[in-house]
Amino acid sequence: MRNSTYATNANVQDRAILVSLVTPDVKRSGINPEYSLQELVKLAETAGVEVLDIITQNRETIDSKWFVGKGKAEEIKSLIDSLEANTAIFDQELSGAQVRNLEEALDVKIIDRTQLILDIFAQRAKTREGIIQVELAQLTYLLPRLSGHGKNLSRLGGGIGTRGPGESKLETDRRHIRGRISDLKRQLEEVTRHRKLHRERRKKSGTFQVALVGYTNAGKSTLLKQLTDADVYIENQLFATLDPTSRTLELPSGKEVVITDTVGFIQNLPHDLVAAFRATLEEANEADLILHVVDASSEMRDDQMAVVQSILNELGAGNTQQITLFNKKDACTPEQLQLLPSGERYLKISAFDERDLEMVKEAIQNEIMGDTKQFRIPADRGDITSMIYRVGEVLDQHFDESDIIYEVRVQKADYDKFGYMLEPYLVP
Repeated sequence: MRNSTYATNANVQDRAILVSLVTPDVKRSGINPEYSLQELVKLAETAGVEVLDIITQNRETIDSKWFVGKGKAEEIKSLIDSLEANTAIFDQELSGAQVRNLEEALDVKIIDRTQLILDIFAQRAKTREGIIQVELAQLTYLLPRLSGHGKNLSRLGGGIGTRGPGESKLETDRRHIRGRISDLKRQLEEVTRHRKLHRERRKKSGTFQVALVGYTNAGKSTLLKQLTDADVYIENQLFATLDPTSRTLELPSGKEVVITDTVGFIQNLPHDLVAAFRATLEEANEADLILHVVDASSEMRDDQMAVVQSILNELGAGNTQQITLFNKKDACTPEQLQLLPSGERYLKISAFDERDLEMVKEAIQNEIMGDTKQFRIPADRGDITSMIYRVGEVLDQHFDESDIIYEVRVQKADYDKFGYMLEPYLVP
């Protein structure tokens, strides 16, 4: 099956044919092959690739040598020659032997989905931590495949598949690559240690931590910018932002929380990438509250939500308190909005609607604040009075003989820590 509806762009260096193999195993895995291929188009365009055509092959099993089978490889070769393509991008992960065989048969650069995602991350990484994480993921991925990338590495002109570690590193022997991986892991451990210290410092100070998570391009960075005036890069692209950004958010009550934008998730997110970015993704694991941002207008909304939840479970954050924000409601039809779940943990919003932003702040505040309690405190117990203000928001107070009656909306996290000191003064 072929589709030749993509416009040309003479300024794009990589001219690619996209290839997808659909087997019964793929269908049983729950992956939607058609949607995955649409996503591959977006990934390629994000990487600066001109998509010339798409080929889909249905087979019972993967061909261990040619991946799509020798006959289909010959068909792809004819298409490459007729369109003057210089790259073939496969929607599934290839082995080193398959890369080598396809490279020889097609005489173009061979890239698989994993390498394409890694390449985009290499373009996006700006901080020292992000650069280390991406290079570590790329080298870990490429180490067992070095024998399959000989011709790729010798091709001139760069482009996708040649960013990040660079040719000089990849052309050295495996021992040097392993040494570089060990060095990167040591550097990342140091960065991780510093990040952990920062998280522990925030926890000790009683700072409530909120993590924005979601599928890539769901609007997390836009939401962070609108909530906090954060200076973050925003673009309608997959993985527009990579490095995490934390900002202080003031709630209606005046209390401040720390809100962190995390890297976007995607279907078939490479395991090497998840492992390398674990320190960053653990921002979600350490959060007191997760805001799951969903593109409500996406036809694959439910599948995207399932992918995010699966990765959160893998990180150990699956049981963290969550509020789902169905973003981009302005791009939805009334019928689409009606089908979305409702309730206090499901909010339909637009990141550009001030009322919706206030609703998000209220939802965070309600998550922090617990029940309203009354305390009878002797007027001469200033230490206990100070604790009252530490564990919540004082809604009302009045004198009763020599005592002061406080009505307090307690903060769950602080009351869990210090509430035992107030229990003797609790009004039944």
